[in-house]
This record gives sequence, C-alpha cells and structure tokens, in this order.
Amino acid sequence: MRPTFSIIFLTTLIGAGQGLFLALYTGEFYAAFRLLPAQDSLQFYALGSLLALVLLVAGLASSFFHLGRPERAWRAASQWRTSWMSREVIVLPVVMGAVAVWGLIHYTGLNPVLFTFRYTFEIKLSFVMGAVTTVLCFALFVCTGMIYACIRMLQEWATPLTVINYTLLGGASGFMLATGFAAWQEPAQTAFFGGWALILTLLALITRAASLVRNARLAPKSTIQTAIGVRHAHIEQKAQGSMGGSFNTHEYFHGASRRKYKNVKWAFLVLVFPLPLCLVSAAMAVNLPGLYLAAFLMQYVGLLMERWFFFAQANHPQNLYYQTV
Repeated sequence: MRPTFSIIFLTTLIGAGQGLFLALYTGEFYAAFRLLPAQDSLQFYALGSLLALVLLVAGLASSFFHLGRPERAWRAASQWRTSWMSREVIVLPVVMGAVAVWGLIHYTGLNPVLFTFRYTFEIKLSFVMGAVTTVLCFALFVCTGMIYACIRMLQEWATPLTVINYTLLGGASGFMLATGFAAWQEPAQTAFFGGWALILTLLALITRAASLVRNARLAPKSTIQTAIGVRHAHIEQKAQGSMGGSFNTHEYFHGASRRKYKNVKWAFLVLVFPLPLCLVSAAMAVNLPGLYLAAFLMQYVGLLMERWFFFAQANHPQNLYYQTV
C-alpha cells in the first residue's frame, strides 16, 4: 500500500498522546495507593494532560489533509455499526474531551474525595475520571488497530499483532515522553516513568519483531492463474492493459526501491528500540535529564519510519497484476 503521511502523523501523534495520558494516570494510580509520592496537580497532571491533548488535537488535524472534502468529515461517523474507522472517528473526540476534563479537575482543584478504600486510601474524582479515560484510550487503540487488522485480504495486517503493536508502540512513546516531562517537572519520579518506558519498549520490540517474522513467511493466496481462471502451469504476463499509471498503481503500491524499503526497516528498528533504550539507561546512570527528551524525539522519528513501513509492507493482491510488468 502507498503510505500517506497525514495518516502516519495521525496514528503516531494520537498514540503518543494516549500513551502520555496513560503514563500520567499510572503515576496518579500509584500515588493514590501510596506506592509513589503524590505529584503536584497543577504543574504535573494539569500541564501533562494539556501536552497529551495537544498531541491528540495535532493528530486529528493531520487527518484532515487526507480528506478530499474536509467539510464532510462528520459523515465518516455514520457507519459506526460496521466500520472501525467510524468508531475511531467517534472515540477520538470522546478521548480528547475526557483528557481535557481530567486535566481541568487537577487545574481547578475541584477534586473531592468520593469514597475511602479500606478506610485508608482516598479515591478522588480525578481517580475515577482517569479510570474512565483509560478505558477510552484502550478502546481508541483497538479501533485504530482494527481499521487495518480487519482487512483480511491484506495478510500483513490481518493479525492480532497489528492491534497489539499499535497499543504497545503508542504506550512506549507516551511513557518515553512522560519520562522527559517528569525530568523537567517531577525529577523524583523520573526513574518510575523511565522504568515503565523501558518495559513497554522491550515488549513492543518483541511483538513488532514477531510481526516482521510472521510477514516474512507469508505467501500470496492468489496467483495469476486463479485471477484469470486458467490452470495452465506457466502463464507469463506481457502487459497490464495501459501504458501509463492509474489509481491502482498509485494508491496500492509504495513506489519505493527495494533498497529504500530495506533501509527504512532497519532504520526504524534501530531508532525505535535499541537507541532509546540505551539513552534512557544512560540518563538514569549519569543523571542527564536532556537524554530523556532526546530518547523520545529519536523514538518518535523512528515511529514515523515504522508506520511508513507498516503501510508499505502491505501487499495488495491486485499488485500481482499491476506490478508484474
């Protein structure tokens, strides 16, 4: 398939925004049960949720560049009963609203105690709102991943690993950003978020590598023989019926050279996984906060390449015909 940069930015930006919120709420969850010191509501949670919201809005804005008639974008939500894209269109604004409400609770300080758990742990309004938003974030990850995983004719996408990779890569980038944010706002919590960033990045490496190995072993289910209904052992295609390009040749093939294709794969594998892991580990060892932000930026650039490769790797069955000659 032909990678579209508006969709590449959409999926990576909202993934990082969701992951950042999940990181912030993980900190609040641990603090609620006194496993971590409480963070500052205004400087950490409110500002952090604003950053997450900016990423989500930027991702949504980038998606409009993919539309031929942006003023009709609202119609994309009409098929929510059967379309994962329609569900994503609905869930994304709901997630944005929930993140905004969670941030406003911390910003305004209107955060009453709703009940006490085991007479010891105070469960506040932000805790409950954060739990609801967490469920919505995971629902958005599922919707985004299933847009591609439900297309059975594209074997590279039609696997549960697609949804898992979208979730883990988004979570890893969000926790990586949270580590840099904590180094600026709450230095004492940097090791906590950094540890989670390392764990999620390692898990994402395992599942992404598994999908690469799986896809490398795939064999086309269709052939020229099955396409035209002729069972002859040797059929050689001489022409594709036209001398110029068409919608099919433009939209269903990435058009990159084999060398570029392989270079992008190895580049994202290095930028998304080992380099950020090394930078975060080094930052923890020598206490250099700037390395945390460098790790996130490097990983995000790698994620742009990973998403390009994700789309380019999908081999549409029609390419058996259009890309043979």
